[in-house]
Amino acid sequence: MAKKETKESIFIWEGVDKKKSRIKGEMESTSVALVKATLRRQGITPIKIKKKSAPLFGSSKKKITAKDIAIFSRQMATMMSSGVPLVQSFEIIGRGHENPSMQELIMAIKADVEGGNSLADALRKHPKYFDTLYCNLVHAGEQAGILETLLNKIALYKEKVEAIKGKIKKAMFYPIAIMVVAFIVTAILLLFVVPQFEAMFTNFGGELPAMTKFVVTLSRGLQEWWWAIFGSIALVIIALVQAQKRSHSVARVMDQMILKAPIIGDIITKAIIARYARTLSTMFAAGVPLVEAMGTVAGTAGNIIYTNSILRMRDEVATGTTLNQSMRQSGLFPNMVVQMVAIGEESGALDSMLGKVASFYEEEVDDAVDGLSSLLEPIIMAFLGVVIGGLVVAMYLPIFKMGEVV
Repeated sequence: MAKKETKESIFIWEGVDKKKSRIKGEMESTSVALVKATLRRQGITPIKIKKKSAPLFGSSKKKITAKDIAIFSRQMATMMSSGVPLVQSFEIIGRGHENPSMQELIMAIKADVEGGNSLADALRKHPKYFDTLYCNLVHAGEQAGILETLLNKIALYKEKVEAIKGKIKKAMFYPIAIMVVAFIVTAILLLFVVPQFEAMFTNFGGELPAMTKFVVTLSRGLQEWWWAIFGSIALVIIALVQAQKRSHSVARVMDQMILKAPIIGDIITKAIIARYARTLSTMFAAGVPLVEAMGTVAGTAGNIIYTNSILRMRDEVATGTTLNQSMRQSGLFPNMVVQMVAIGEESGALDSMLGKVASFYEEEVDDAVDGLSSLLEPIIMAFLGVVIGGLVVAMYLPIFKMGEVV
C-alpha cells in the first residue's frame, strides 16, 4: 500500500532564545514534534506551540504580487545598508507588512535562514515569487560578500521592471476598457431601447428610413441570437488564450502581430529593449558570465520573437561572436542600441552602457504612453460619438420625418 503523504500546516510558536528573550513566530511543518526539534536546533527553547486555525469563511489573504516583491527587495536593501542584521531585517519587515500572505512568506524565509540555509537557498524554495535571476543575484552577492550592494541592484531592477509593466498595462487598458464599455452600451440599446421604439414605429405606418431599418434588423438579430453572439465571442477569446499558451506557432504569430501593431507595437518593442538592457546590465554588473546571463534574459523578454532571438544570440556569443554583432544580425535592435553595446564592449563598461540604454528606453516608454493617451482621447470620443450617436439618430429619424409631414 502506498504511504499516505503528510500535509504540512502552519504552527504558531512561542519560545526563549539564548539571550533569555521571549520570542514568537510561525513555522510550516507536518507536526508539533518537528517544530520543537527545529526550534531547538536554532537555539530556541519552545514554550508553547499550536496549530494555526483556518478562517471560518474561507481565506481572507491577499495575493502576493510582483509589486510586493519589489517593495520587499527595496526594504531589504535599505535595512542592510543601515547595518541591520539579515534575520532582524526579516523580523522587522515581516511584522510590519499589511499583507498576511507576505508576512508568512517573509517569516518562512527567516526560519530557513535561522536554520542555517543561505538566503539564496531560502529564496529558491519559493520559485513562484523569486525567479532564477533573483536567486542567482542574491547567491552572487553572498559569495562575493557584497549582498548589500546586490540587494540594492535587485531592488532597482524590480522597481524599473514593474514601472515598465505598469506603463504597458496603462497603454493597453485604456483603449480596451473604452471598447468594452462601447460594446456594452450598444448591446443595452439594441436589446432594450430599440425594441421600445420599434413598437412605436409600427403605429406610424409608412416607410422607415434605411438607417432605422438597419438598426431595427440589428436589434432583432441580437434579441434572437444574443446567446450565440456572446458565446462565440467568449469562445474565441478563450480559444486564442489557450492556443497562445499551448501552441508555439500560434504564440509566435500573435507576438509578431503585437510588435507590428500601430503605435502599441512601438511601445511594446521599446519596453522589451528596456527590460533586456536592464536585466543584462544588472546580471553582468553582478559578475554573472555573459552567456549565462543571456539565458536568463531570454526568459524575461516577455515576447517569443525576442526570446528566440536572444537564445540564438547566446549561442553565437558562446562561439566567439561579439554581443553587438549578434544583436545587429538579429535585426530586432535599433542601431543606437547596437552602437552603445559595441562601445561598452570595447571600453570594458558593458554594464554601464546597457544601464544607459535601459534608462533611455524607459523614458521613451513613458513619453510614448503619455503621447498615446493624448492621441487616443479624441479618437475614442469620435468613435463613441459615431456608434452611440448613430443609434440615437437612427431611432429619432422616423419621428423627425413625421414632424416634417405634419
